[in-house]
Amino acid sequence: MTYTTVQDLFSALAGVVAVTDDKVSIQDEGALRSTAIDTLVWNATFAEGAVRDTARWLIWELGQITGAQPASIHELYIARGEDKWKGATVPAINLRGMTYDAGRAVFRAARRLNVGALILEIARSEIGYTMQRPAEYTTSVLAAAIKEGFTGPIFLQGDHFQAKAAVYAKDAEAERSAIQQLIREAIEGGFYNIDIDASTLVDLGQPTLEEQQRTNYELTTEFTAFVRGEEPAGVTVSLGGEIGEVGGKNSTVEELTAFLDGFNRTLDQIAPAASGLSKISVQTGTSHGGVVLPDGTLADVKVDFDTLRNLSAAAREQGLGGAVQHGASTLPPEAFGHFPATETLEIHLATGFQNIIYDYEGLPDEFRQKVYAYLKDAHANEWKPEQTEEQFIYKTRKKGFGPFKEEWWSLPDEVRAEIGQRLEDQFAFLFEKLNVPNTTELVAQIVTAPTVHKPRP
Repeated sequence: MTYTTVQDLFSALAGVVAVTDDKVSIQDEGALRSTAIDTLVWNATFAEGAVRDTARWLIWELGQITGAQPASIHELYIARGEDKWKGATVPAINLRGMTYDAGRAVFRAARRLNVGALILEIARSEIGYTMQRPAEYTTSVLAAAIKEGFTGPIFLQGDHFQAKAAVYAKDAEAERSAIQQLIREAIEGGFYNIDIDASTLVDLGQPTLEEQQRTNYELTTEFTAFVRGEEPAGVTVSLGGEIGEVGGKNSTVEELTAFLDGFNRTLDQIAPAASGLSKISVQTGTSHGGVVLPDGTLADVKVDFDTLRNLSAAAREQGLGGAVQHGASTLPPEAFGHFPATETLEIHLATGFQNIIYDYEGLPDEFRQKVYAYLKDAHANEWKPEQTEEQFIYKTRKKGFGPFKEEWWSLPDEVRAEIGQRLEDQFAFLFEKLNVPNTTELVAQIVTAPTVHKPRP
């Protein structure tokens, strides 16, 4: 039920959650996990004004009590650079739709396999088309953790906080300001991990690698210094840079070195005491969402694992945790075991989970076709002449989550349960292949999860 007054919300929580002098306490943990958290996350997402803000505040504070606390993975990654652990690749999971149900599936799989090293993230573009601002995304993830009894650091990440090349060319200051505002909003929302992506501004027409990467490393340095001025006391936000735009040409060790040399030199000049990057994203042959064939199926993609191994090693030589692989969720199942074997630090996974949701045969076809009809109307300008309808739908259906968010969340219980089970199975498969089971103790030993209380709205 969506409430219209804060008093109605508190009445629904009577005997379960109490607030005294703006301090939250749990009176009935069983009831909180069984039904009350569902009420809270629904109102944190679909209510308005004070009710929405109060529900979000309550979920944040309940997370602090239960041990589901946003944290930075910076310490874990720097420890990898110091060779204090190895042989695992941290999955960074983008939840575009049904975020609460999908988050629950993540945490069920994580609890079953004792996984502590995992990230839940959303990109700048996804924040727009899925209509999930950072505070809402955080609320859905924390509520999912509380519901499933997951405890430990929650690594929330701003993925691809990307400079849009066309916008930057017209008004660089406006684009920098927009990214700074998003960074501030994300950190306030509990995103203590941020991927800065100025790789779109790499100019391959320049004669030297340093000149090609100059705008990229200078802007990344500027945003790094900005983040260090915004992060809460006791938190070092984990920051990533990117040297090659996903879907472009494969990265090289020489490009990575040119970027990091320029970044470190510039950071020493503008913020000499500031912590730098903990990882770097590279391109090794993938593309976001995969390559779609005319019949809507995906083409085989080969990742250059030798290049990935060399890039990760080069990053660690400079004190980072390693290299990051994007656009990997649609790779064939046998590919995933290669990532920990090549000491890839982190891997980003998104579209494969979206496909599980859309392609579930029990999804009401009338609803699916309603979403597809919307896409063909609202995004007709994105339908390229050479694309079949299957290719167009596959490429654009990620944009069907935001406008129909409430309907996705309101699917029949049995449909949501089956989708959740299929997602859980896929998360568990990936966790196994990426070798992150039994990382809970490792994370607990290295990572400091801060206690951060927020004022009552």
